[in-house]
Amino acid sequence: MDVLRPPLIRIGGRVYRKNFIQEQAFPREEEEDFCAGPGDCADEPCDAFVVEETERGFQCRVEVPSPLYKYIIGKKGETKKRLETETRTSISIPKPGVEGEIVITGQHRSGVISARTRIEVLLDSFRKKQPFTHFLSFALNQPAIQERFLQFKEEVLEKCSKDHGVSSSLFQNPAKLHLTLGTLVLLNEQEIQRARDLLQRCKEDFVDQITGGQPLTVEVAGVEYMNDDPAMTDVLYAKVHMKDGSDRLQMVADQLVERFVASGLMLKEWDRVKLHATVMNTLFRKDPTEERNNTMTGKSSFKERESFNGQNILKLFENFHFGEVQLDSVRLSQRFSSDASGYYATSGQL
Repeated sequence: MDVLRPPLIRIGGRVYRKNFIQEQAFPREEEEDFCAGPGDCADEPCDAFVVEETERGFQCRVEVPSPLYKYIIGKKGETKKRLETETRTSISIPKPGVEGEIVITGQHRSGVISARTRIEVLLDSFRKKQPFTHFLSFALNQPAIQERFLQFKEEVLEKCSKDHGVSSSLFQNPAKLHLTLGTLVLLNEQEIQRARDLLQRCKEDFVDQITGGQPLTVEVAGVEYMNDDPAMTDVLYAKVHMKDGSDRLQMVADQLVERFVASGLMLKEWDRVKLHATVMNTLFRKDPTEERNNTMTGKSSFKERESFNGQNILKLFENFHFGEVQLDSVRLSQRFSSDASGYYATSGQL
């Protein structure tokens, strides 16, 4: 067959080339007494995990936060039993609530590696389903900003309260006004410490260089909405930009998120951090006592949202000036918490 002129096949009005594929026969390899399951990574490099050789075979240790033990154990221990059976290993898990290592032992190195790989896949899958526990933030709760925010709230309710869905329950708690850079799932003290340490390294590696070791002066002015239709708004936010017109705040935010994503502590969601301060959110309407800390939520929450008509708010408050802020620290903020100032409790900061 001429490879430059392959035969043509017509299917459903379209013309396709039929390329010749040369198949190469390989000698049948001897089967090992360990059979890999469908979820195994057969090409897993041997040095991907530390596998120790012991008198009885091989052993591997996995650091796992205690809240995730249940996903490895499964209902009535079925997941753990299946893993042990299919990989021909024994998996030892600490007692619930006790932080420690999961220990995998087996007679075959390949079986231990396979069990470790499967556990990592399980953990990664279920970790992504966990609600976030912490987030990187810049606090915007300075007294002058809070005062202007309360004035904004008062004027919105005075001029737009008759618009569909607009009510006082939509507004952010002024003590918790902030910029969110990214969210994290930190399930034990060790993971929180990793985030603290990384935040400090970021300060040394690039934050001080970008900021010159000085606070960033930003302006909080104007409002914008998240979704496509202003008549069906779920999130209204205040816009934030550097007073000197530079992109230094954006650079700090983007590089922080990039570093945390690379470390595995944060999931990548956007190419660039969207700098915004939520001022109204329909999630707040669901429960007035709920923590008002972010625009992100699970799928189920969206079903409970009642959008509001933000057209008049956007028109009347397009250039509302909330004030200037000196941003001097990035905080590792804890969700569903408050400190003495009313802001989120801080687990670490730079």
